[in-house]
Amino acid sequence: MYRTAGLLLGISVGVLTCGFDCFAQETPQAFTGARILPIEGEPIDKGTLVVSGGVVTAIGPVGKIEIPATARRIDVAGKVIIPGLICTHSHIGGIGGADGSGPIQPDIRIYDSLNVRDSGFRRAVAGGLTTLNIMPGSGHLLSGQTVYVKLRGSKTVEGLCIRDKEGRILGGMKMANGTNSQRSPPFPGTRSKSAALMRAELIRAREYRDKLATALKDPEKKPPRDLRMEGLVEVLEGRRIVHHHTHRHDDIMTVLRLSKEFGFRVVLHHVSEGWMVAEEIARAKVPCSIILVDSPGGKLEAINLVFKTGGILEKAGVLTAFHTDDWITDSRLFLRMAGLGVRGGMSREAGLKALTLAGAKMLDLDKRIGSLKAGKDADFVILDGDPLSVYTKVLETWVEGRKVFDRSNPEDLLHAVGGYGAGANQKPYHCCFGDGGEGK
Repeated sequence: MYRTAGLLLGISVGVLTCGFDCFAQETPQAFTGARILPIEGEPIDKGTLVVSGGVVTAIGPVGKIEIPATARRIDVAGKVIIPGLICTHSHIGGIGGADGSGPIQPDIRIYDSLNVRDSGFRRAVAGGLTTLNIMPGSGHLLSGQTVYVKLRGSKTVEGLCIRDKEGRILGGMKMANGTNSQRSPPFPGTRSKSAALMRAELIRAREYRDKLATALKDPEKKPPRDLRMEGLVEVLEGRRIVHHHTHRHDDIMTVLRLSKEFGFRVVLHHVSEGWMVAEEIARAKVPCSIILVDSPGGKLEAINLVFKTGGILEKAGVLTAFHTDDWITDSRLFLRMAGLGVRGGMSREAGLKALTLAGAKMLDLDKRIGSLKAGKDADFVILDGDPLSVYTKVLETWVEGRKVFDRSNPEDLLHAVGGYGAGANQKPYHCCFGDGGEGK
């Protein structure tokens, strides 16, 4: 449903030297012998995963799945296969969203500033990530439109974007409250002013929507095109989900009030004090995307962030996913988030779901990604151990049937284990950098 028109032109970086794997989409492939964690369904101790044409065509126990005669068989005995990981909140790609001209800028599209050659994308696939919600920052009440991307390794942003069946690029709307957006005018100075500014803008958007509806019967009454209002009308109509940065319990309740008043769909992000109002969040039927950090520090608003948040939200019945907020948590360490969540009281099932299917549901992509089942995209990760173990490493990452990361490849290994400067986006070529003379 969401497949981009340029999918077959997207060539992953990890495939450039792969030889036979460059034809993975055309040739069926059968991964046999691994323990498979499909997320939807029980674990399969010795399973077979068959992929072809970019999708999963069959999954089940070894010996009970028919493997096409033309399939390439890959022995993954002793390994673990899980669905591709989904980060609902990332900032990789060298992005820049709204500027200092005002606190509410719904016309900003983050993909207009996305650098697909940013090394962050290589780090992400090294961590098993296959789908991201890339967002502008949280220094505004509304900092712009997010974009949902598949890490296909495309050399253009168009090749990364996920589209609907009409070809529209999919994404949400980033909003925030709390102290991040509080500063000198025209920005708000208090929490009350923050809510008032956002409420006034949503009222204007509702009026613009009503004028457009009236113009259907009387075209002469159609208002001038307003890019700011267009994005917010999509929010009001439920076609664009609000991804809302919020930490304190009182800020969380403010978001719930606004959502109820204007009827927009929302995912709460961070919710450091979400455990304090878990029942209220559950009653509102609002999902949460949370982050768990294992080191002190950060902003005062997050002082009450605890490992038990995920478990409390799960018990309350709140759909819960994890996110990296990369660089806050390096994308290569995303698997560890589930381990921390389970340590804090989440069930193992919910912890793994929070890395995969829960995030897919928050992006309206669960019909396509988030679990391993016939008909879904062939996005999966091959691990050398249990996904909740801190010792487990990502061996390979596959997106739509193509290998985009291979730990045995020295260049990919650099992105998996290197420090901050590993795999820099560009290399200097001038003679003074001692590059062997290429730049002379």
